[in-house]
Amino acid sequence: MINKKEIDIILKNLPSETKLVAVSKFKPNESILDAYNYGLRDFGESRPQELAKKMEEITNEGINWHFIGHLQTNKIKMIIDKVHLIHSIDSQKLLAAVNKEAANRDIIVNCLLQIYIAKEESKQGFSKGELEQVVLNIGEYSNVRICGLMGMASFTSNKSIVASEFSTLKEIFDTLKNGLFANNSYFKELSMGMSGDYLTAIEYGSTLVRIGSLIFGER
Repeated sequence: MINKKEIDIILKNLPSETKLVAVSKFKPNESILDAYNYGLRDFGESRPQELAKKMEEITNEGINWHFIGHLQTNKIKMIIDKVHLIHSIDSQKLLAAVNKEAANRDIIVNCLLQIYIAKEESKQGFSKGELEQVVLNIGEYSNVRICGLMGMASFTSNKSIVASEFSTLKEIFDTLKNGLFANNSYFKELSMGMSGDYLTAIEYGSTLVRIGSLIFGER
């Protein structure tokens, strides 16, 4: 069962430019269809095999599948042809692998670059230095459309830490938006904020919030 009351609260809190991605990983198709029938259209998954299966089984009109987890290069083929947006391009190696597979299929894949903003070793993403290197060679990735950035804040109740990390990501986003991607209308997405910190993320300009437990309940 989905929590319709929480969905209403979330949607009421979202600015018009911010979209809700319902994190449906590990949830049954019935729950996803309940959320779809309640009006949600964007769903986030973190395991390629599970996402591939759901994309085959749930083909409702207007549904958008987002990949939000760590993507191994040997699993790219499972999702690349149907996924709406890959949020979690966290290394130059992965970016190159996605670009290569997309080129093989003659498609353009929408992606976000995941930036390391948390103070936790379990989190992944580009450092500022690594990001600069990718930006310098962005022309090499002609089958990947960089639509923006993604980041995960530290898992902490200290709101000032979370706010600082989101602020850092927004600064990086704005620098790229006003520089390298100034003439690219598609570079517009800032994916940050989950069930526990999405309100803070909104304050710092998030355009995509990834919320699971508030909608579907705890695992």
